[in-house]
Amino acid sequence: MKREEWHRRLACDRQKQQAGHLCHVGCPSEFCGHSQTLNALPRPLGKIRELYEKDRADDLAGVYLPEALERKYPNAGKEWNWFWVFPSPNLSIDPRTRVVRRHHLSPMTFQRIVQQAAKAAGIAKHVTVHTLRHSFATHLVEKGYDIRTVQELLGHSDVRTTMVYTHVAKRNVLGVRSPLDG
Repeated sequence: MKREEWHRRLACDRQKQQAGHLCHVGCPSEFCGHSQTLNALPRPLGKIRELYEKDRADDLAGVYLPEALERKYPNAGKEWNWFWVFPSPNLSIDPRTRVVRRHHLSPMTFQRIVQQAAKAAGIAKHVTVHTLRHSFATHLVEKGYDIRTVQELLGHSDVRTTMVYTHVAKRNVLGVRSPLDG
């Protein structure tokens, strides 16, 4: 995604935020909302904390943890630090344990939000959540961040995977010139 397209998407999201349709990270407003924050957390985390507190008050099962971890720390799934950053607004039955609990938002929900934002911003290209990852990495390289920092941020184990972004970047931000260019 080009820088101009990215800015159009952000502008579109800002309009939706002001209209109350998206929170500032792009979640549907019926999920995150724009109410007062709880414990001075950023807006979406404040609303998520309220959802977490409601789940605790309703004595719902916590998040699913792998069996060994669940056995070792039986109450860890009910702790705030294990709660989903993007929890589902609905409860469901855990297919593994048959326990009613809250899961995370579906990846398709994020994909749908990104595609709707791209369409609303007038971006004619096919845009995915992964496109944002590539755009982020490309912009870091264009701004002059070293390749090892980009590698760490993206979680690549091999720097060769990250080197792809040096070929995609369109400009030489640092202004490095070959001595042969004169």
